[in-house]
Amino acid sequence: MMQITRFSKLKIVAVGLVCLCTAFISGGKPVKIWMIGDSTMCNYESSRAPLTGWGMPFANFFSDDVQVNNRAKGGRSTRTFISENRWSNVSDSLSKGDYVLIQFGHNDAAKGEKYKERYTSVADYKTNLARFIQESRAKNAFPILITPVSRLSFDKNDHAKETHTEYTAAVYEVAKAYDVSLIDLDRESRALYEKMGPLASKKLFMQLEPGVHPNYPEGKKDNTHFNEFGARKIAQLVLSEMKKQQLDLCNDVVQPKVKK
Repeated sequence: MMQITRFSKLKIVAVGLVCLCTAFISGGKPVKIWMIGDSTMCNYESSRAPLTGWGMPFANFFSDDVQVNNRAKGGRSTRTFISENRWSNVSDSLSKGDYVLIQFGHNDAAKGEKYKERYTSVADYKTNLARFIQESRAKNAFPILITPVSRLSFDKNDHAKETHTEYTAAVYEVAKAYDVSLIDLDRESRALYEKMGPLASKKLFMQLEPGVHPNYPEGKKDNTHFNEFGARKIAQLVLSEMKKQQLDLCNDVVQPKVKK
């Protein structure tokens, strides 16, 4: 029988340790980001390009160690997101250490007869946000509240108008009551529009002349939804605010390569 030398034994132990470490690393739990919200955040199929929710480019800011689950859906308010069991599907899937980005308001505020099925009073809006927070924390996940991104609207003095006053204020109240991280995307998006000005800001939105894009032969005049450029700029605002708050999630942001 071949005798195992002392060197061979050490080699076997070393290989075993390497395998053990590799198994441990590969079995590490990835960081998960869940996104819940409306059409300004959601994913879109290519047939609707250049229409882009800001959650789409946002996912590209992170390394492969992060899994982004964008469950936002067009036309949904906090109320309908819950009533259609979209929230329960997310909450049932949450694990310890996950992040939940919450941005509603556009459809909650829709009071017109056409949108009555999605309208949510400010009081109920606050109750629903509180539910998202409490049920996220019950799973040891980290909720982050985001105020509704502003629509494109300027006053006569070329100042960007606030388009979600009541609902933005409600997000602040809930964030304070539950001590939750808050990103004021309403404020930051308006600051961006004002910096760019009324004319240039249109380049962020679905503003298309007839015959310019094959998906919209008749053109499009939309001051709510973003094109790819606009969605990327909004996503950058969210990321910038996350960095200011020094959220641990930012440790997984892909760092741009510096040219030497």
